[in-house]
Amino acid sequence: MSRIVTVLLALIVTMSAQLEVIYERPPLYQKQSDAFFHGHRFGAVEGSTKSGKTHGGMAWLFEQAIKESPYPNLWWVAPVYKQARIAYDRYCRAIPATLRTANDSKMTIELANKRKMWFVSGEKPDNMYGDDVAAAVVEEASRLRQESWHALRSTLTATRGPCRIIGNVKGKKNWFYKQCRRAEAGAHGWGFSKIVSSDAVAGGVLDAQEILDAQADLPEAVFKELYLCEPNDEGSNPFGLKAIAGAIRPMSSQPPKWWGVDLAKSVDWTAAIGLDRASQVSRFARFQQPWPETTKELSLITQRALVDSTGVGDPIVDTLQKGRSNFQGFKFTSESKQRIMEGLAVAIQKGAKGEKGGVWYPDGVIVSELEAFEFQYTRTGVKYSAPEGMHDDTVCALALAVECRRTAGKHAWGPA
Repeated sequence: MSRIVTVLLALIVTMSAQLEVIYERPPLYQKQSDAFFHGHRFGAVEGSTKSGKTHGGMAWLFEQAIKESPYPNLWWVAPVYKQARIAYDRYCRAIPATLRTANDSKMTIELANKRKMWFVSGEKPDNMYGDDVAAAVVEEASRLRQESWHALRSTLTATRGPCRIIGNVKGKKNWFYKQCRRAEAGAHGWGFSKIVSSDAVAGGVLDAQEILDAQADLPEAVFKELYLCEPNDEGSNPFGLKAIAGAIRPMSSQPPKWWGVDLAKSVDWTAAIGLDRASQVSRFARFQQPWPETTKELSLITQRALVDSTGVGDPIVDTLQKGRSNFQGFKFTSESKQRIMEGLAVAIQKGAKGEKGGVWYPDGVIVSELEAFEFQYTRTGVKYSAPEGMHDDTVCALALAVECRRTAGKHAWGPA
């Protein structure tokens, strides 16, 4: 939780003939405040990660809640319940218990003035119709279904209630991006604001060095969307279609030095990719066969190899390691996959520029899978995967080979 969230709502209670509540707006830097507190009924806010979007939205919705209104209900809408719960918990910590009644199971907070804040999931849009909502905030809007926005908009009709819609930039194909462009163009009743990482640094919310570190660690397309609010023109491909094309080279005839192996899961393929000393693909195998044959095939590898040991791959790696020191297991988790895919993205981009640290590969199935690969942002990071119905075996094998190259000097493996 950021420094300013800890003082989200400064409430001073004094006792006199009746209970008097004095509200003081929490600290907001100027651009953050302007994004939420303006005269437009609707507001669209494109914001970089950790720039204070949620904090500003919470302050704004609370101020709507303490106003007098014949309509008691206010909504905080998120794509899934887990995200809505984060805002609910923060409000519960920030509002003194003497001024609210919280219902954990329903995720509602009723204030002393009898107005009630609901924390709602947009997973099932049909469940959102019917209520009259006085005011609302939509968070993570670029990840929310458009049908959920339609349902919420209908609940604001009778009340003519205001709404603030906030989110990261995630390509150009989602409804939030299009709505932001309408608001930016001056659509009636709409305000538009963009808060990027430099604004958050100037406002004292983020550290400048942290932004520089993120820029060095993340692929360019991911960094631009998360920190600069610049959409990726190539959709949700983390590598960049131009970079993928720029790193294509014929298969090398040199012996491999590093291997990456992605083991088959169900209908998938086992893919093995070897990189030569110049980081150019020099060996490539892709097959579907029983585990004994797969193990026998892979045991012919004598160079360093990083092998997927997730799930059913664990006993395969154990077998390969018997009497051998050149095989190393790699377990895929959301965090580890994000890390090696970001490493692959950097290597591909360097390869396209002909720079040291790049990687190069032949045209064909490797390129096809790289071009189809996608990423999506989540609360815990960036999720990488192939589109539904497609494979990413060669992408994972190539990423493992690049990771094998990167970590070669960090493991007590046998001679290359």
